[in-house]
Amino acid sequence: IPALLVSAILLAGLYATMSYGLALIYGVMKIVNLAHAGVMMWGAYAAFILIVNAGLNPFLAPILIVPAFFFLGMFMQRYIVRRVMYASPISSLLLLFGIWLIMQNIAYLGFTGDTRAITTTFTLMTFEVFGIAISINRLVVFGVGILALLVMRQFMGRTYTGKAIRATAQDGEASKLVGINTDRVMEIAFGLGIALASLAGSLMALIFAFDPDFGRSHLLKGFCIVVLGGLESMVGVALGALVLAIAEALSVLWIMPALQDFVSFALLVIVLIVMPGGMMGLLAKLKKT
Repeated sequence: IPALLVSAILLAGLYATMSYGLALIYGVMKIVNLAHAGVMMWGAYAAFILIVNAGLNPFLAPILIVPAFFFLGMFMQRYIVRRVMYASPISSLLLLFGIWLIMQNIAYLGFTGDTRAITTTFTLMTFEVFGIAISINRLVVFGVGILALLVMRQFMGRTYTGKAIRATAQDGEASKLVGINTDRVMEIAFGLGIALASLAGSLMALIFAFDPDFGRSHLLKGFCIVVLGGLESMVGVALGALVLAIAEALSVLWIMPALQDFVSFALLVIVLIVMPGGMMGLLAKLKKT
């Protein structure tokens, strides 16, 4: 059990990283980014190109990938997503679903449907702590997840842009009245969300094999984590990722590995029924009482 729990905690870092972008984009723009899966998949292929073809250090690849996808996200928001910002919610869902399918088919054209994997000197490297073998790759991914949370909290709490993003998320009209350029803020927030998704994809490629359909199941788990933690809270997302990872680990131990996804989505349904505001919403209610 200790080894399983350590594995779950390390996996939680990855789950949190892949969910931050979903929470950020929903929090600011109130749209569900179905293209998130496509961005993670493109991030994985970008890592493959840089690490396998260009020979870059696997842990340095995200440093190039994240800024590139940040600008891609800003471009998408300015010229595509902004067109349906104030339309019915189904319009943005269908638009982003269409973008996901386009990204997927571009990957099929460029890389075919073959499954790819990134194998480096770090892939099988482990070290032991109290008799528990810990993968170097998973430990680095966990560290990046924690670092991403800390950086996002500092950015959102201490910079003008971060405070403008929070203000726009709380009340867009009031933000306009005090001089905040909400269009620019939404552009930056969407870019950050896409950049975080690409970071998750580039890290996941170090652990999992992938193909153009990569990201579909992880997108669904991302929705589960965001709902579990609270739709607009980064800390809540981290807690949700931890709860989901532990629940999956225990399901492997006590039920059966084949039902791992079943446990994830059963947890989502239970949370939506029992505490639709997520864990952070529940904690806020407890504080008031």
